[in-house]
Amino acid sequence: MTMAPAAMKQINNENLKKNRIQVSNTKKPLFFYVNLAKRYLQQHTEIELSALGMAITTVVTIAEILKNNGFAKEKSILTSTVGMKDQDKGRTVNKARIEIVLEKSEKFDSLMSASQAAQPKPADEKVVANGNVVANGEAENK
Repeated sequence: MTMAPAAMKQINNENLKKNRIQVSNTKKPLFFYVNLAKRYLQQHTEIELSALGMAITTVVTIAEILKNNGFAKEKSILTSTVGMKDQDKGRTVNKARIEIVLEKSEKFDSLMSASQAAQPKPADEKVVANGNVVANGEAENK
């Protein structure tokens, strides 16, 4: 069974939307997006980072961090302009747009396992609000 080109294009667009991260430069910190991209790369072989206007520099920075640390390789970059309606003036304003497609590097899995092993493990001891220390499930007064 072969699919019509239009059906294939629709399936490809649906897959791209599942692995697309739309970046804003005002809502979240930079490393939120870096960590989100790493999580997406664990689930997909490639991800798409996209942004409009002033957020473009943030997307480029995220892509460079992932590339320089060996997590991803650049697959493609697409730039365009998008006409957006200015609500104040009622006219169409062109905004710059970028899409950067990154693919998982060969050493992604080993880098991720190494970074997860380097994270501190929770301590066996916890101080409870009443001043008791709980060590291995047993309460001690200190």
